[in-house]
Amino acid sequence: MKRSIDFDKLRQLLSSDIVEGSEERYQFTWPDKRKAILAANAPINATLRPCQEESVDFDTTQNLYIEGDNLDVLKCLKETYLHKVKMIYIDPPYNTGKDFIYGDNFSEKSEDYLSNSYQYDEQGNRLTTNIETNGRFHTDWLNMIYPRLKVARDLLTEDGVIFISIDDHEVENLRKICDEIFGVSNFTGCIVLQTATDNNPRQINTEHEYILCYCKNKEAQDYWYADSEKAKLIQNKYQELKEKYQKDIVEIQTELRAWIKDNKDELKGVAHYDNVDYKGVFHDGDIANTTFGGYEYTILHPVTNKPCKVPEKGFRFPEETMKKMIADDDIMFGTDETTLIKPKKRLENAKEVLRSVIYEDGRSSTKQFESLMARDIFQNPKSTSILCRLFNFVIEKDDYVMDFFSGSASTAETIMRLNSKHPGLNIKYILVQIPENIDKVIETAKDKAKKTAKNAINFLDSINKPHTICEIGKERIRRAGAKIKADSPLTTQHLDTGFRVLKLDSSNMKDVFYSPKETSQLELFRYVDNVKDDRTSEDLLFQVMLELGATLDSKIEESVVDGKTIYNVADGYLVACFDQKVTDEVVTAIAKMQPTYAVLRDTSLANDATATNFEQIFKTYAPNTTTKIL
Repeated sequence: MKRSIDFDKLRQLLSSDIVEGSEERYQFTWPDKRKAILAANAPINATLRPCQEESVDFDTTQNLYIEGDNLDVLKCLKETYLHKVKMIYIDPPYNTGKDFIYGDNFSEKSEDYLSNSYQYDEQGNRLTTNIETNGRFHTDWLNMIYPRLKVARDLLTEDGVIFISIDDHEVENLRKICDEIFGVSNFTGCIVLQTATDNNPRQINTEHEYILCYCKNKEAQDYWYADSEKAKLIQNKYQELKEKYQKDIVEIQTELRAWIKDNKDELKGVAHYDNVDYKGVFHDGDIANTTFGGYEYTILHPVTNKPCKVPEKGFRFPEETMKKMIADDDIMFGTDETTLIKPKKRLENAKEVLRSVIYEDGRSSTKQFESLMARDIFQNPKSTSILCRLFNFVIEKDDYVMDFFSGSASTAETIMRLNSKHPGLNIKYILVQIPENIDKVIETAKDKAKKTAKNAINFLDSINKPHTICEIGKERIRRAGAKIKADSPLTTQHLDTGFRVLKLDSSNMKDVFYSPKETSQLELFRYVDNVKDDRTSEDLLFQVMLELGATLDSKIEESVVDGKTIYNVADGYLVACFDQKVTDEVVTAIAKMQPTYAVLRDTSLANDATATNFEQIFKTYAPNTTTKIL
């Protein structure tokens, strides 16, 4: 850290008049902000390679687990998933002065990309400890988070939402960054998550953290309501008692009220639904208008036939509405006309709202994680119950949910549990996690963090997996999926508990493909095939899926024609063959499928005759198909 003098500020401090200097305006800036903006916009020479052996149900799953630096992964996904992700939840590093952050090199040369794509340079410094004594303590964190949020915004649907967990260290800076990227008007709220008491208090015990929420376009959002899970418990109990007591409403209500009283803690917030009539369960609401200027008219009591008491501010409902409510038995009358009438609020209409203060003992999520995995192998896994509550207010059928700081993969387990409770919901997740090397972490970790890292290594050794955070996340998804199916075998037969593993890597194409000006004529003989030698047909397939807009969870079908493998992606959206010596028969088979896109390698065609016939074959059988040669 080098200290310098701000001479404009010094002159102003020493002067009794306003000193001319740089133009003043309201803004949020920090050192290297322009580089952070450049990092968001800079192109990359990278791709995502499939890894079937580490996947679960690769051929049928719609979930993705992507290993790699999340900024580069987001850029790879940007075109294909533009405006497709309904919700993003992230739990980025909190910048506490001891956590690791991404040590991005914003001036990185393209030839250095391959080494950095494996996350570490020769000294293992891809991830660096951002200590509080570092003069760039906030700067480094801001430069890390800004480009990632900038790119992520483009992935959100017009009614998309992002939730970001954070603590006191950077919450104010994060709010300013999000105001800039998403717009001040799209700030939706800040949730205070009350957790366990700080074990190391100084002046004030810290018992909370935050979850910031921003919409892509707040005007595209409806009011957020969710069906009350607690109300469903009462509804289920009511149905049980209804079968037991048939039409005896008094018996039903008596036992229901006793059951609610015994379970009042679990039913907190809806325990007042304890009245019963022949239409079901209800509680009494407010009939009075909340401000002056309500409706005044006469309602006759059904027993005394005398006018009922009118609230001081008038009735809240118009007379015609009130008459309909009375006819539908949705009004409660007192024993006589002197008691104020009340509306019946039906249980089936009970909705929850997302509140700005949520309490949960942070230890419960750790216990849940450890019961599934092992003790003390991951610090502070996120609560699936909290995530479930957030997701419930936003997601709808077939939506994508993304988490690009996936850590222990709490988001994946949450999505599986939601899908298991609501068959047909079919929410799909995209998780991204840097494959942080725990062997490197343990070299600088201290105390509890070091013990946790050692435990994680022992756990990964016990399941014969490499020592990375990604392996913990993937194993958690496997175990959580198996447990959910075991707990509810009758309702989870078709539940998607799989995931496709993809790994960030340098491009499949040799340098001449992207840098022809830098390649001499003599070198061209080395590039007869422009695909790197270690790349497979599956690697090329996922590259063109990204390039041509086929989502990475698309159905992939394989067929063999004349000994060559043909890939059919998304029911004919993309058809490709990357084998050598492709004949007219293979080209014709592809053309007859009439795909939107057809792709072959530059060296695929068997001979000059096939190359000559290629265009004519597609004109004959698939004139509307766009052909592409790699």
